[in-house]
Amino acid sequence: MAKPNDRDRDWDFHLRSLSMNVRDSSSVNDPGSDPSVLHAVKKLHEMCEAGNSEDLAARVYPQMNKLFQRSVASLSQSQSQTSNGILLLAILQFFLDFGEVVLHDADPSLRTFFRSCLSREFADAIVAEATLNFLNMNKKKLLTSFPTLLPQFFPLLLKLIAWNGEKLLESFLKVFPGMMSPGTFLPLFPSLVDMPILVVALEKVERSSGPLIGSSIASIQKSTAPEMLLALMDEAYTGSTIEDRGGDSESEDSNTIAVADSLFLDLLKDENDGLAERHWTSSGGMAAVLQAAINTPQSERLKQALNMTPRLLDMYFAIALRDVNNSLICALIPLLMSRISTIFPEKVFSYEVRKRLLEFMLAAFQQSPDFIALLKKPIIDRLGEAYDSPAKTELALQLCWAIGEHGGGGGSHKDVARELFESLELLLYENLSSSRPALSQGSALGSGGAAFRKSLQARLLCFVVTAIAKLATYHRELVPRARVSLAKVARSRNSDTRVWRRARDYLGLMNEPAICLSVLGPSGGNLQNPGTVNWKDGSSKMIAHIPFYILSGQEGPPFHDFSFSDILPSR
Repeated sequence: MAKPNDRDRDWDFHLRSLSMNVRDSSSVNDPGSDPSVLHAVKKLHEMCEAGNSEDLAARVYPQMNKLFQRSVASLSQSQSQTSNGILLLAILQFFLDFGEVVLHDADPSLRTFFRSCLSREFADAIVAEATLNFLNMNKKKLLTSFPTLLPQFFPLLLKLIAWNGEKLLESFLKVFPGMMSPGTFLPLFPSLVDMPILVVALEKVERSSGPLIGSSIASIQKSTAPEMLLALMDEAYTGSTIEDRGGDSESEDSNTIAVADSLFLDLLKDENDGLAERHWTSSGGMAAVLQAAINTPQSERLKQALNMTPRLLDMYFAIALRDVNNSLICALIPLLMSRISTIFPEKVFSYEVRKRLLEFMLAAFQQSPDFIALLKKPIIDRLGEAYDSPAKTELALQLCWAIGEHGGGGGSHKDVARELFESLELLLYENLSSSRPALSQGSALGSGGAAFRKSLQARLLCFVVTAIAKLATYHRELVPRARVSLAKVARSRNSDTRVWRRARDYLGLMNEPAICLSVLGPSGGNLQNPGTVNWKDGSSKMIAHIPFYILSGQEGPPFHDFSFSDILPSR
């Protein structure tokens, strides 16, 4: 244990070393070049904590503050090659621990670190790890005293994890909840889904401009702002777009790259601008980015981003269902539906992401069934796009399930239920017509394309037929129309056997109202009448999971994993 005199000598030595460095003109431009500076900062901090003296902190504060400002100033010097991130984090730790004592507001200093230092050094693995450790160590203080800091800079933190990969994921997941706020909830969603495209953009910058460490990508955005403004003005006044003009002066390939670049720049921003859909507003730009992603070889960094994104989405959706208010969740669902078909084109990744998007959408409807009524228009629009692609077909059939399961939003939304019913009727009749076009992507599905299209169509129609029957059971005024629709399907032999048999079974159920209400009624049991069976008492399974194939004599194998033993209580 050091004696008091030894501690005093150490204090004087480190304080004098720090003061000399601050005054030394030769080190003004790059304080981080001298490792003794960082050592002095840490030792002085430790002595202030050990001494528990406000006087010690007040004596060292002026030198700390000057060193911080000069370190930040040195970052803008082109000749500076030394990382100042670790030094700045050490000084920030002093500001956080002794800010109240020395009357220093750490908020401007923290924002300066993100804007001036981390924006240039996020690709430095040592700085990235130290930053996440700093944020985790001070998480409670940051969330209570500076609640807008992490939400404001979530795009920069996403760049940090996208570039540095899975080795920092566990530490990043601890920081992630602090990035979510009412102002970032919607913009954060597309940024997470597009993390692989962010990696493609960062690697493109590295190939074209050299190493990312020491250069600010934000400056690239600023330099292109006037050109993009002129392009937008030209489009407003002449009707021409960037895509239109590109064909006159550049090849098709360079035009594609140019369109993708403007969207890459939006992904590369450092701060939240509150816009959730900006980089997907142009269908041409969307296609350009996805095409650029397809043409990019999968680097190890990209593979790690493909693995990390589903885990980040899991945490995002879990927090959303637990903590986010209904108005924001309701606003997220249309955005989610629009992204189903615009996901990074890697087979396993797109499957995992779409699975999570659909599961969250159904969970949100289960939690707040009235969302179905509030989102009537986007739901109807998505039903109309059911055959644009397999991804949109999957979305449509999940929406059909939700419509039927939750009675079109509930008993108080009869007008909405009628409109949704009419959309289901239209989808059904279009498929019964022999002129119904096949999936637009069917030609690209190979020799098994026809069988795949037929199976997908049959699956969708089974969901549509079930939704019509369940909706009519919930809203009795729709029963006559449902009988007509189901009778047409039952008489039709153009559709898949499973479809017309299911329609026939539902027609039979409708002749027994009590049983029909037990089987097809709402899972909550709100419409249960005397004489009906409350299936929910038998198990935790949802009513929609009842195996209807047994109603037709158990013909053929089941298309699911459930049986009545899952529903009825065992004796």
